[in-house]
Amino acid sequence: MLNLARIDHDWIGRHIPHQGSMCLLDGVDAWDQQRIQCRASSHRAADNPLRASGRLGAACGIEYAAQAMAVHGALLAPPDSSNARLGYLVSVRGTQLHVGRLDDITADLRVEATCITRSENNILYQFSVSAAGQLLLDGRAAVVINADLITSGDAA
Repeated sequence: MLNLARIDHDWIGRHIPHQGSMCLLDGVDAWDQQRIQCRASSHRAADNPLRASGRLGAACGIEYAAQAMAVHGALLAPPDSSNARLGYLVSVRGTQLHVGRLDDITADLRVEATCITRSENNILYQFSVSAAGQLLLDGRAAVVINADLITSGDAA
């Protein structure tokens, strides 16, 4: 069952590394152990840091999804944990862009990520970004958790 407690932009800014205008998500609408649903309006902002030549390409939606995954990790962390586990996006696969741009989408973005599989140091998510019922992009993303703690000796 999805947790419907709303989580706002301020909470997100305190729990993920992205700060200022680079913190793209407005809030979390629902989440559980396997998935998260977020919303964003920053794709329409003229000062969006991902814009190039005044446009926000659809591939930038991957960053929105990655931030949703980071928020999901923060929500799943034990409440008494003092150090958040850092995740690194290491690959994006099977991504399909169904539009060319995001900045001309008038509705808020709905950013969803669903955990397909996870181990102690790896998570594979399926993600999608949509607006007003229209799928804008989707794909899969692999995240490595605490990569700096994994040594070549541990990987063998």
